[in-house]
Amino acid sequence: MNVCIIPARGGSKRIPKKNIKTFLGQPIIAYSIQTAIHSCCFDKVIVSTDDAEISAISNNYGAITPFVRPRELSGDYTPTIPVIKHAINWLEENEVYPDNVCCIYPTAPFLKSETIKNSLNIFEKNNYDYCFGVTNFNYPIQRALLIDEKNRVSMLDSKMYNRRSQDLVDAYHDIGQFYWGKANSFKSELPMFNVNSIGYKVESYLVNDIDTIDDWKRAEIMYQYLKDLKEI
Repeated sequence: MNVCIIPARGGSKRIPKKNIKTFLGQPIIAYSIQTAIHSCCFDKVIVSTDDAEISAISNNYGAITPFVRPRELSGDYTPTIPVIKHAINWLEENEVYPDNVCCIYPTAPFLKSETIKNSLNIFEKNNYDYCFGVTNFNYPIQRALLIDEKNRVSMLDSKMYNRRSQDLVDAYHDIGQFYWGKANSFKSELPMFNVNSIGYKVESYLVNDIDTIDDWKRAEIMYQYLKDLKEI
């Protein structure tokens, strides 16, 4: 059994009501719910929330909210894995036993259904703890600069000074959209970034962090452009 869990607490600070703020005509969480449903990969699509308004909106778009997330797992500094663990434990206590779980963030409108399908296919064929989306940095991190309190510049690694950019190895980062994992991996709270995890490469134009209002506006413009090109 495969289960999708979307963690969506109500107390966002930088963007109030971020998880249900309107993004090009519908609450942003609706995109994650619809993408999960349209992927046909899940027996259940669950939203883990402490907020009644988020719960009602999630239900309207096809997700279920079978429990209220505890207050101690709804703070500003609560990590994601304990939230997913709580949801899995609740399911098992109610005689639902998922094998694979996919955490999808509620602010991931650029996530495609085929990305979920393809990453699941890779995940199921191998004995990994986790599989999650990655993309490459758009500039070689080996040539990163440090700036001190007087704005003086030094290289993070001075040995890279004369190396050409094209000769450097690509580096990748987590895109913050989806995380497949074995139920037992989440329950054991295994670290996400370990040698038994695999990265699923996603095109960088489909990656947008949405942390500020400026990020939000930029994401709406990019999403509409990609939609017009039928890229999303």
